[in-house]
Amino acid sequence: MRYLSVTEIAKKWDVSERSVRNYCAQGRVNGAFLTGKTWNIPENAEKPERSNKKKEQPITLLNILQEQKASKYSGGIYQI
Repeated sequence: MRYLSVTEIAKKWDVSERSVRNYCAQGRVNGAFLTGKTWNIPENAEKPERSNKKKEQPITLLNILQEQKASKYSGGIYQI
């Protein structure tokens, strides 16, 4: 298996070198290991998902009722 450096992976994933090092230190890159102060990352490693990525808001009853009221939904509690 061929291993790439942090610099090569950063260019491949289009992120900063610091981000790659953080991913490796947090254990989010499978197969990456530290040799001295150098990270060795498998060339087929996939870029981890961002942890601060926006998450969809769950649909609540309040949202449904507000949507029905705004669209004047027939048969809902706001029909009158």
